[in-house]
Amino acid sequence: MFRLLTRKLYVFCTGLVLAAGSQFLQAQGQTQDNELNYFLDSPDTSKYAVIMVGPAVGEVNAGRFRQWGLSLHDILTRDYGYSSDTITLLYNDGDDSFVGGERVDGATDREGIVQALSELRGRVETGDQITLYLIGHGSGAEEEAKFNIVGPDLTGIEFAEMLDQFDRQDMVIVNTTSASFGFSAALSSEGRVVISSTRSPSERYDPIFSGYFIEALDQRNGDRDKNNRVSMLEAFEYARANVEQWYSEQGRLAPEHAGLDDNGDSLFTLAPGVDQADGLLAEIAYIDTLVDDTAGLSPQALELKARMQELERSVFILRGRKAEYLEADYWQQMEQLLVELARTTGQFNEQLN
Repeated sequence: MFRLLTRKLYVFCTGLVLAAGSQFLQAQGQTQDNELNYFLDSPDTSKYAVIMVGPAVGEVNAGRFRQWGLSLHDILTRDYGYSSDTITLLYNDGDDSFVGGERVDGATDREGIVQALSELRGRVETGDQITLYLIGHGSGAEEEAKFNIVGPDLTGIEFAEMLDQFDRQDMVIVNTTSASFGFSAALSSEGRVVISSTRSPSERYDPIFSGYFIEALDQRNGDRDKNNRVSMLEAFEYARANVEQWYSEQGRLAPEHAGLDDNGDSLFTLAPGVDQADGLLAEIAYIDTLVDDTAGLSPQALELKARMQELERSVFILRGRKAEYLEADYWQQMEQLLVELARTTGQFNEQLN
């Protein structure tokens, strides 16, 4: 409750929502508060990433996991406005003697994970976004589902307890391990986006989902709506579709089916979207940071960019709630938002010239 009240005050104080967007927000019912108070980008909020690469069985897996972890780190810094200060990379036993090892911040063991999260807790502010990426092997099912780390493995319930300290931050968890379903289900919570590379305790083979999820981020390949941003929903759908296509081309029955949960019920949807219970939050949970020092935006351009993103967010929320409106009311509000978005986008482009 404290978090919801804080976020409502935060929305009011930012002043970034334009009149049309504000009218839309006020028109929504109490049942929509969750979507309206999470994943709000502004110049005052930051985004952090924690990449955890566990130990591997076999040289092939070891090389694959290492490549995925390093690629993810580099893509976030190159394309999405992150830096070494906002990314924590935990790798296996902490060995950094390989090429690219200078990116490693610690070991993926219990002590390393606890320390990394503790340090992050001391830095984040209310409304910041944290994305956790789990790469490696998993085992077990239900309450005993585990992320395989160096030393005693970590259960989903134990990890969920570690994450309780971030009750004032937006959180996304991308669990790409084998047997990830039970572990991921334990992390489900209100206002949290959880992506799992498997959706059944019986799916225990090493998934290929992680590679395609990272590919979705690379060069913004997953940007389906061409707004030069990639949401968690877009990355998920890109990876899921490519996994299905890969197994189809191989003439094999897919041993993995990725799922997404963002309404806190621990029931993962295979195809989230407008007509599903899940997907509304994932669609407004973006990977990129608003404040990217490499972009060189003026204060005026940055403010316009924030307004553009808030209006886009309002469009997505309204679209997801279409069934709750009379047809005429829905299109009237959508028109207001789109007109204001077009006007703001034009002003932003003028700032760049």
